[in-house]
Amino acid sequence: MSKIDLTRYQDRLERGVKKARERNIIIPTLAQQKNPSLVPAAIQEKLKNIGLWDVHPANLYRITWKNEPVPFGGGYDGVNFIEFPSSLTGTDARIIALVGKWFPTGAHKVGAAFGCLVPRLVTGQFDPTTQKAVWPSTGNYCRGGAYDSALLACTSIAILPEGMSRERFEWLSNIAGEVIATPGSESNVKEIFDKCWELRRSGEDLMIFNQFEEFGNYLWHYEITGHAMEEVLKKVMGPGDNYCGVALTTGSAGTIGCGDYMKQAYPTSKIVASEALQCPTLLANGFGAHRIEGIGDKHVPWIHNVKNSDFVTAIDDNNVVNIMRLFNEPVGQEYLRKQGVPEETISNLDLLGFSGIANVLSAVKFAKWNELGSNDVVLTVLTDSMQLYSSRIQEYRQQSGDFTEVNAAAAYAHDLHGITTDNMQELTYPDRKRVHNLKYYTWVEQQGKTYEEILAQWNDPDYWTEIQSQVPEIDHLIEEFNDQVGLLKELA
Repeated sequence: MSKIDLTRYQDRLERGVKKARERNIIIPTLAQQKNPSLVPAAIQEKLKNIGLWDVHPANLYRITWKNEPVPFGGGYDGVNFIEFPSSLTGTDARIIALVGKWFPTGAHKVGAAFGCLVPRLVTGQFDPTTQKAVWPSTGNYCRGGAYDSALLACTSIAILPEGMSRERFEWLSNIAGEVIATPGSESNVKEIFDKCWELRRSGEDLMIFNQFEEFGNYLWHYEITGHAMEEVLKKVMGPGDNYCGVALTTGSAGTIGCGDYMKQAYPTSKIVASEALQCPTLLANGFGAHRIEGIGDKHVPWIHNVKNSDFVTAIDDNNVVNIMRLFNEPVGQEYLRKQGVPEETISNLDLLGFSGIANVLSAVKFAKWNELGSNDVVLTVLTDSMQLYSSRIQEYRQQSGDFTEVNAAAAYAHDLHGITTDNMQELTYPDRKRVHNLKYYTWVEQQGKTYEEILAQWNDPDYWTEIQSQVPEIDHLIEEFNDQVGLLKELA
């Protein structure tokens, strides 16, 4: 049984087609997002006059890892990525990260939101003429969902914790139809879920796209991010190099779905699931609050294929905050120069947001655990950049004082090069099952999932591959939708 429902509802589908025609909307296929050379030349030409963040339907074709890294008029290039030198990471292993800044909205979550919304739109399950799209998240996903909704002429409701960065709220106020701030900050995911139940009971005509349970999130990253990672490896690996694994903070467990693809392509590779030490749910069934913006927690997402995870590790948010200041304060950057970090690397350190720093630290911990060398490659993702958190720099100056050379030396020696393999576990079969079983309390007891399906996620060998196999069918439905809209024919 397919896990993404692709049942068609013709009357609502016809209304969606009509609205798309009126608003000049053409939807890219997953194949085009994976390989933008398939995008029609007329659309590529149109993008030359459109900004990366512009609310323009043509920017649906910029939901790809391969945008030219410019804010306006860019075409397509190879996958955006950065390799960090050992002078920065403190390990000989090659740590390479995909860069999320060059998506519209400055974060890769527009892809996850696309993967959730579009299958519902092109089947008629979601009616953009009557329904509101609800995007619950700890930040970037609701931004991506509100943006995708605007491009697809859908009314949106964004839900995020009140403690998230000021930049998120300011931008959302101009894009989303409504913004709801829930109590708490990064770790307060249940409060977001509670607000979703309140909206369901309100009787308002809406559809909730919960990234923690929507398999469109998992599938987009399996297919698009997974292939992007494979392309990077083919570009950078030489004779004798060895791809060892991908390390990612779990968050909604969408991005870590790329690890399933990479394991199929590189069967000996590993998947490292990471979280905040202050909220060690995977590591120790724990709870708490933390400052690593971009990773909601205190539960195991429904879409996390836990049985395929090999390591869990926890990152101290103090390390992340100190490294953020080291990377972005002028004194910190000058100290890095004195330590031999290349200028090209220093000039790109603003590509790492808080979760990106945590991801890189997770990759370093994995490399140190396995004693990896200069021919070993570890991948990770920079989900967003400091462009979305510039106010935090000033806030930390006010809270902790100016960042001095002594602070920089301490951050470099202790928080970066001094990162160790503590708070890390290589998972056995019983360990994986322990983590998987945590899903029961959130998803079966609270969110209405069935006992039978939580067992199937663990026991059914076809459960996850059935989801992965739906890509061609979704692309076919997108193509049919575009044919009914009729605008592609006018471009030919």
